[in-house]
Amino acid sequence: MMNASKYERSYFLPPVCTYDWVKKDAITTPPIWCSVDLRDGNQALIEPMSLEEKLQFFEMLVDVGFKEIEVGFPAASETEYAFMRALIDRDMIPDDVTVQVLTQAREHIIKKTFEAVKGAPHAVIHLYNSTSVAQREQVFKKSREEIKKIATDGAELLKKLASETDGNFSFEYSPESFHGTEVDYAVEVCNAVLDIWQPTADKKAIINIPTTVENAMPHVFATQVEYIHKNLKYRDAVVLSVHPHNDRGCGVCDAELSVLAGADRVEGTLFGNGERTGNVDLITVAMNMFSHGVDPKLDFSNMPEIREKYELFTRMRVHERQPYSGDLVFTAFSGSHQDAIAKGMQWREEKNTDKWTVPYLPVDPKDVGRNYDADVIRINSQSGKGGVNYILKQNYGISLPYAMREEVGYLVKDVSDQEHKVLSPQWVYDIFCENYVDNTPLFQINECHFKQIDGIMAEAVITCGDKKITVDANGNGRLDAVSNTIKQYFGISYQLSDYEEHALTKGSSSKAIAYVCVTCNGEKFWGVGMDDDIIKASIHALCVSVNKLPQIQENAACQDERMMEIMNYIQANYQATALSDVAEHFHLSEPYLSKYIHEKSGKTFGDILINIRLKKAKTLLRNGNMTVENVAMAVGYPNVEHFNRIFKKKMGMTPIQYRKGGGNNR
Repeated sequence: MMNASKYERSYFLPPVCTYDWVKKDAITTPPIWCSVDLRDGNQALIEPMSLEEKLQFFEMLVDVGFKEIEVGFPAASETEYAFMRALIDRDMIPDDVTVQVLTQAREHIIKKTFEAVKGAPHAVIHLYNSTSVAQREQVFKKSREEIKKIATDGAELLKKLASETDGNFSFEYSPESFHGTEVDYAVEVCNAVLDIWQPTADKKAIINIPTTVENAMPHVFATQVEYIHKNLKYRDAVVLSVHPHNDRGCGVCDAELSVLAGADRVEGTLFGNGERTGNVDLITVAMNMFSHGVDPKLDFSNMPEIREKYELFTRMRVHERQPYSGDLVFTAFSGSHQDAIAKGMQWREEKNTDKWTVPYLPVDPKDVGRNYDADVIRINSQSGKGGVNYILKQNYGISLPYAMREEVGYLVKDVSDQEHKVLSPQWVYDIFCENYVDNTPLFQINECHFKQIDGIMAEAVITCGDKKITVDANGNGRLDAVSNTIKQYFGISYQLSDYEEHALTKGSSSKAIAYVCVTCNGEKFWGVGMDDDIIKASIHALCVSVNKLPQIQENAACQDERMMEIMNYIQANYQATALSDVAEHFHLSEPYLSKYIHEKSGKTFGDILINIRLKKAKTLLRNGNMTVENVAMAVGYPNVEHFNRIFKKKMGMTPIQYRKGGGNNR
């Protein structure tokens, strides 16, 4: 059973708490960054990095933009010592980069450290000793004065050896275990060290305040740092640094608030590697500033590569939810989130703004080397229509019609639900193509020719099974004419209800995409076509949509080539033909032909002829300036009164009323 009574707060507030840092709401200038990956991070690894791995890691840190890098504890092991020597001997330290080495305040360790850094172009010698009440009482069993003397003795030795050793050196001091140290006593020790070093504005010293084991809320640490900031000697000649750990999960807060409180410098690691729960994650602190419009002076524009190298060298894994770098931190599965992101991206394009305000995305994923297609919107059973449309648009240039998005969204979600998997963009695209592009199991139209004859005459070659047959039909436009060939061939009825087209913005600049929806018995059926030729794309989309009609599968007209030949003949000769003409052409008796037509189509010869003539008449009335008399003559009715009667009976209005827009020119 957990027993909270054995714990108590072990931190110390400063003698005076001023809380000036509370008045600031943002960091406006980045601090000095110091990576301690190669020391604090490396010593926390189950398997520390090899010499060559450390060298490569150092180069990566330089590429990111770190100007101060703590490279190790040279006196701790031969590998650490050899690493420091390799950096110097191989001339791997850029002119604008300072390396830093750690040493305890013990004579033999300090001397070994100076042997390691001999000849360094610029190195910080980082001295530390523990100052906490617990360490003084339990480990060292020394008084406050004795502990302070350890620090000052170490400081004097650093100063002496620096003057005797070839190289360019500056100093840093840390009251280690500060988290359990009286704040005024920590300041006392730090000032005593500074009195020995006598820093100047041209030769600054670093005072580093570590939360060696984080034990207080972030505002407490900020208040402690503010007191130190206001009470250090030689303040203009001192760089005040912090070194937060993450034991309470507040390392980032500690770093940010301490900068508000007066800290000039932050020590930490990439991805928060380090002892126990780790050091502060410098990527998060830097990117938080970046998201407020402050250049952190660190380059994380290729975050995936940095992460890959980090995982390779450390054999550690970056968590999926790690801020700014995890696999899923830019990912939206929720349908409402996906829709908001998609609309935000569209709004940004439309407004052509350079400011980033997209919902649910604190920074532009592209700024850290991530992709919208694979990283932002991921499709699973919780996704919505907006997310699926976004994936198709971003990856393949497919912008679904609004009326189509819900259907496609549910289709894709159902697949994810059944498979219990997240769907990749390629998988989403494959589902889309399978159902809307490649879905022509019953018939196709791969060849079609057009003539301008009283509107548009289509000559479509319909492939049904192993058979190909040419079908002629008239329409108001190319797609309408092709649609009429399909209706005629299969003896079915439907309406062209939706049509959209656009150029594909991905893949090929020459390709176009068409979306066609047909309505039958109140149900909508969508099809999609993609081709260099928009007409071909439209025809294919139409074929896909009609292939989905239930009545297509029940209709056997595709098996009767003779009936289609008869229909084509009537189409070609509708102006002056009669049942007797058709019978003579096909060498059939009129009674047999009449019965045959009725059995195959469900219509009489007269009904078929009237429908063809009236369809062409409607085209002429809608698209031309011909008189009603001339329209009647053109479609095979020499008697205009007879034409008017038939037209009104079938359409419920006169030809004149139709021309004026009656019935929306249906």
